[in-house]
Amino acid sequence: MTKILLVEDDPNLGLLLQEFLSDKGYETQLATDGNAGLKQFWEQPYDLCILDVMMPKKDGFALAKEIRMKDHDVPIIFLTAKSMKDDTIQGFKVGADDYITKPFNMDELLLRIEAVLRRYKKEVVETTHFKVGKYIFDVAHQLISIDSETQKLTSKESALLKLFCENQNQAISRSFALKMVWGDDSYFNARSMDVYLSKLRKFLRHDPNIQIINLHGEGFKLLVD
Repeated sequence: MTKILLVEDDPNLGLLLQEFLSDKGYETQLATDGNAGLKQFWEQPYDLCILDVMMPKKDGFALAKEIRMKDHDVPIIFLTAKSMKDDTIQGFKVGADDYITKPFNMDELLLRIEAVLRRYKKEVVETTHFKVGKYIFDVAHQLISIDSETQKLTSKESALLKLFCENQNQAISRSFALKMVWGDDSYFNARSMDVYLSKLRKFLRHDPNIQIINLHGEGFKLLVD
């Protein structure tokens, strides 16, 4: 099911949109301000973000910039009462895929969502190989190679390394990694992930320009110089 992050500070409109999109088959999570929206985005992956522009604590433009730091590709649609040309231009500059002005027709919003998702799915090409420093990571065959040495990875090792490769030099929260690879962030899975991280560090030790570092209170980062 396609997952949508909806960030709207008007509780009545937010709940109305959440119910409408859920009825249309979209798993829709609602946040009522920019900070809450950013927290939810960090905690789990989404296929589309719908952001109100005028919000307390963090406006939609600022939120979009921070989302783009984490995920360069996730589609973003802005909702706003503003209709000034400069605001529309600013929206597209920070990475909007579409921009709809309030008040709007629900069916029009649905059509715009479907169009953005169609464009996005056409652009997504599954990466089967990653270059990580001096290493080549073959995702399909779960192999990591450097020079003439090749290491076979387990499914969990491969999934975790793929997540790091997709976010090289970017922070990944512990909760997000656990949900992406293990399905939940229970204590048992967290301890298991620490073991797998140690294994990945060992596998990548032959290139001194690669590090998997711990970010206190935040998560991890794969650093590649």
